[in-house]
Amino acid sequence: MSGPRVNSFFLGNSSGVNFSIILSSIDEETGKLQPANCSGSKRAGDWNLNVTPGMNTSKVTISLTRNLQLCLPNATDCCTAPLCVVETLQVLACRDSVMLAHLLIQAEIYANSSFTGNVSENATVIPNQVFQPLGSCPCDLTAGACDVRCCCDLECTLDLKQLFKDSCFTGVFGGDVNPPFDQLCSSRSMEYTPDWFPFLCVQSSLNNTPFLGYFYHGSISTPRVPPFKIPLQTSPGKLFTGYRQGDPIMTEENEYFTIPQQSMAGQCVGNAPVAYLQNFDVKCLTDLASYKEGLLHDVRINGGTGDFIQPNVIYRTITDMGKFITESESLHTAEVLCQNVTFGEHYTFIWKDKNIERINVKVFLGRLCDGEIVAQRFTVKFQSLESTNATELFGNPGYQVGKPVKAANMNASDTFGSLNVWQPAGRGLCTLATYTPVLFGLDSFSGCILEVGINEDCGLLRGNVTEKLNSLIQATHVGKRDNSSYSDLNDWVEIIRLDPFNSDTNVSSGNLKGICPDIPANLNIRIIFADVGAVQGIPQREILAVQISYSTVIWQFQCGLICENSTSFLPITASVQFIKVPAQPPIPMTRFQINYTEFDCSRNDVCWPQLFYPLTRFYTGEPYSQCLAKGLLLAFLVLLAAIMSNPWFSKLWNSSLV
Repeated sequence: MSGPRVNSFFLGNSSGVNFSIILSSIDEETGKLQPANCSGSKRAGDWNLNVTPGMNTSKVTISLTRNLQLCLPNATDCCTAPLCVVETLQVLACRDSVMLAHLLIQAEIYANSSFTGNVSENATVIPNQVFQPLGSCPCDLTAGACDVRCCCDLECTLDLKQLFKDSCFTGVFGGDVNPPFDQLCSSRSMEYTPDWFPFLCVQSSLNNTPFLGYFYHGSISTPRVPPFKIPLQTSPGKLFTGYRQGDPIMTEENEYFTIPQQSMAGQCVGNAPVAYLQNFDVKCLTDLASYKEGLLHDVRINGGTGDFIQPNVIYRTITDMGKFITESESLHTAEVLCQNVTFGEHYTFIWKDKNIERINVKVFLGRLCDGEIVAQRFTVKFQSLESTNATELFGNPGYQVGKPVKAANMNASDTFGSLNVWQPAGRGLCTLATYTPVLFGLDSFSGCILEVGINEDCGLLRGNVTEKLNSLIQATHVGKRDNSSYSDLNDWVEIIRLDPFNSDTNVSSGNLKGICPDIPANLNIRIIFADVGAVQGIPQREILAVQISYSTVIWQFQCGLICENSTSFLPITASVQFIKVPAQPPIPMTRFQINYTEFDCSRNDVCWPQLFYPLTRFYTGEPYSQCLAKGLLLAFLVLLAAIMSNPWFSKLWNSSLV
């Protein structure tokens, strides 16, 4: 370990188990550690041992209690050398003087580099940064202490620099305050030096570098905080004045409220934060060995204005576990170890404006045994407090990235429809695959495997594959917006379907056994959308068109040296692509712009239409009034030069002198 605290876990029942920590010394003759016994305690030297018991797992925390600051003159209780602690620890778990588990820890901890001494009150005269650099080492930010990764810091000893010598700050911030610039005659930093460079280069001292005032004239912009990161708060109880869409939901301990979610790679992440006003529905496969407890019973959620909400939890027991168990091994009943686990957690957040009003949770419990794999389901749904029915009415009527695309079947009495892709499970067969909705703005590619025999009829195979693909699209229309009304047909766009083949045409395979051409194995879903506005700064996206097409392949039975009456595999896939287009069609190019491309500023280095660019409103380098005054003065001088160069002006001038 290299820090003052380390955590470990004891797996199993900790009832009656005595945990202890001892400092171990090495025998100088044999070079081995001295044998440990169970007579230790939870404190040894400067080390403390703390155990947090759980149901089947106990958390063991080893912490250092001594000060890790470097010694200042006439100081005690500090580190005299950068390498402050070098010790060997042993953590023992014993029951009735019998050792159950043993953990060996080698601690090498360096002293902290942060400064805690008294700072002199003498005022430091800061030079004008416009004419000279602020200092030779801009990354030296801490007085009397070594700044990590600042290799020009004079307070950093050689031993400390060895820790970060390969990660030093570069550029001006790292101490190179006067680097050679490209326009310098002695500089060869340019990859391609033009022929006229020796005539127009600058011969100047590095003290007169263009990097002077580099920090002084820097542009200032307000940083945008990422959705799942918040700045450090000084008061944990008062985080902010409400949530915005995408903000992580916080707990009373000023930590993220996490629920298992699916990553971009398809794996489940157990500590994924829950974002405000973003629904999700995921399934995570787990077995008894890797099972972890889900909902924390004593957690309280920050409602958005400093008040804390205790979730209302309802527990239900599942009797029919066949819908959740995806794989089971045949084990003898006497040897099977079973445990009550969580099969599903469904969260409903009742919200209003920027605050969370209530949280309702339904937890489904079941019994899981060794050799079984359960598909845990975690759902999060945000429901408005003002909504009187199940329809969600968000403040932003447009689609948000990650929300399911709304579909409808206008040809059926029940207009509710679905637009799905596959979510394979087990061996990836189509018979075992489940559906997951198409999420707006997220391109996806999924598929499954169809078992096909060598004597398969090509016509039946095409029909079977087409039926499998069409089962994903149980809709005739797609909602333009997230709050499209089923009673208003103008809120929907019709799905454009391109048939894979003409069913009236008899497609022949040439009577070849095991070969079928024109199999529609790929389903392509293209969704065209545009940004049509914004509500409170959040873009409002609207679906303009949806097209479904098929890509055909030639299927051929795969066999070895001998083709027996076995089955082969045909992978069928479904891809979703979101295409963003401008909300308004672009202005068509004029005939002049098409024919005379030398006047197009986007295609040429010389832009004649911008010859008087400093006099236009697009130039923001100087105030417009100054640019206009300078332009009028320049025009006056040009006009005066033209007048004075005229012959009649010289005659008038000579006649006036006579």
